[in-house]
Amino acid sequence: MEMEIEIEELEECEDEVMSEVHLGCPPRSTGPFLSRFTFSLPSSSLETKDVNHFSSRHAEVDAWSNEITLDKDGDIVLDRRKNRTERCADFEFVIQHNITSSIRYVGLQVWRASLVLADFVLHKCLTSSEFDGVTAIELGAGTGLVGIVLARSAGSVYITGKGIKILDNCLQNVKLCSRLLNLQENRLHVRELDWCKPWPPILGSNDLSQTRLKYTWSSKEIEEAERSTVLLAADVIYCDKITDVFFANLVKLMSCGSEKVLYLALEKRYNFTLEELDVVANGYSRFRSFLKDESGIGSLDSASFPCFIGELIDLWEIPQYIREYERGKDLEIWKVTYWRKATAKN
Repeated sequence: MEMEIEIEELEECEDEVMSEVHLGCPPRSTGPFLSRFTFSLPSSSLETKDVNHFSSRHAEVDAWSNEITLDKDGDIVLDRRKNRTERCADFEFVIQHNITSSIRYVGLQVWRASLVLADFVLHKCLTSSEFDGVTAIELGAGTGLVGIVLARSAGSVYITGKGIKILDNCLQNVKLCSRLLNLQENRLHVRELDWCKPWPPILGSNDLSQTRLKYTWSSKEIEEAERSTVLLAADVIYCDKITDVFFANLVKLMSCGSEKVLYLALEKRYNFTLEELDVVANGYSRFRSFLKDESGIGSLDSASFPCFIGELIDLWEIPQYIREYERGKDLEIWKVTYWRKATAKN
């Protein structure tokens, strides 16, 4: 209960923040804003120039990751998009978002971590069958961008967040993108999930308003969510208290039903602190404190289980399909699994 009060106090902070994705947009614009995001896929991997087929596989995508062009001095030439023009098919999706927001409503903005995670999902869909037909949950979904991208391959995606304002915006994005990307809307479910509340979520009842009722879970949906195998989260690591409740929620989700894997994208954020008298990424340090390295799993004693195992994914192996952002050096994607003693490798 004390943690829940602290989180609410944090969310009530009225300071305005802006994602780097929105730089150049009119500051402090009121009301929702529509942005178009373009992703490019190798045209030879598509049967037609129709997004219905963008989940087709093709070895050429792997070649993109390894293709390196050097200039006469032996330096890498980074801008290769012109050379790929004839080999690419471009698609667009539209996301409704705010330009700025208070901390409470940061989920109304598009953040770089969600775009790099969307790149990762697109790459997986093109090069493997890992996401084909899966049931997935996006945690702290914000605008719902990552879950929408995954819905092309997944069987069912639960896009979750907290608060009617954010959930309404998610639902609007589902409707917008379902038409643009020709997605089956019944694969996408926008549901409320408060990390401070126990799992499973409270079922819908007549005591709830009609607005909130449409975001509540049915018993069948909870059973399906517990059978999910893929969890996604982007830019949920920015505050120690939020990180703590996030991992507490992960324990509930990952310890029940099917074995699950979490793909989490984050952006390191640095602040000067009086304690360290230095610029440090405290939120990142707190996140790393929850993870153990799989290479050392054999040396852990029984008191160390259950635990989270983290594996950093090499972003150099993930092409940038979505054009409208710069990755930078502070973006990371982690593969996180939950280990019990019974599942530990010898």
